[in-house]
Amino acid sequence: MIQPPNLRPGDTIGIVCPAGAIDIKIVQNCAETLQIWGYKVRLGATVGTKHDCFAATDVERAADLQQMLDDHTVNAVLCGRGGYGVSRIIDLVDFTHFKNHPKWVIGFSDITVLHAAIQKQGCMSIHGPMSAAFSKGVSGEIFTESLRAILEGRPMDLAAKAHSFNKTGNVQGRLVGGNLCLVAHLIGSKYSFDTKGKILFLEDVGEYHYNLDRLVIQIKNAGLFDGLAGLIVGGFTDMKDKSTDFGATAFEIIQHHTAEYDYPICFDFPISHDLNNVAVKEGGQYYLTIDDELVTLKEA
Repeated sequence: MIQPPNLRPGDTIGIVCPAGAIDIKIVQNCAETLQIWGYKVRLGATVGTKHDCFAATDVERAADLQQMLDDHTVNAVLCGRGGYGVSRIIDLVDFTHFKNHPKWVIGFSDITVLHAAIQKQGCMSIHGPMSAAFSKGVSGEIFTESLRAILEGRPMDLAAKAHSFNKTGNVQGRLVGGNLCLVAHLIGSKYSFDTKGKILFLEDVGEYHYNLDRLVIQIKNAGLFDGLAGLIVGGFTDMKDKSTDFGATAFEIIQHHTAEYDYPICFDFPISHDLNNVAVKEGGQYYLTIDDELVTLKEA
């Protein structure tokens, strides 16, 4: 896996919206923090615009992303938000120049599709905070700082409290995954994640419990749980119904479908759509240690 170059003071971070629209004020708050960090910021043509539920038309969003990926004066690309729409444009993106001149691409949620495509180029990317996280004040700094650490090339050890559903163990592997819905959506496509021997992480937002159950079954039946080094279950926030309506919580659903596997599994790790969303390297090598008191994720 190719790791993009670290950023230096004065480098430029481009911000684009390849999926949903975002209020430009939110992006401006983000840009101000990035400038305090020492970077220049360039806003793409899709920032602050809207077309139906998207930031712009498919062609316009693809062109804006392409321009940022190809521009040698842009050193990293931050996606303004997720939403929906990357699946509609991913086949329009040409990664030829990017593969020869990789740069960090940052985002989560619908950006999981873009991460999957970048992994097919043999390159790492960053699953982590987007523009809105920079408007959370002091409470969000630990998570935006985890992004800063990766950009600057500083290793950052991540940790979480033990959960009663955890399966203990110590493993090493490449970290892959993202939004559960999108990981399932990519099954059967050329962008489907290769999870064998990897540490898979999953999170989601706004699902019904029955649909979460169905998505996990789909992933299991497709073999994505087979042969993992380990599994990280992140946050499953803002569920659309009560767990009592289905008869199990999000974590109980996942625990049920993964009970047969003997590799380490942790629950409630701070990767989510909520404030608790640390930045990690998609495709990066990590040590995952799960014991009775603590879960740690460290770069190998």
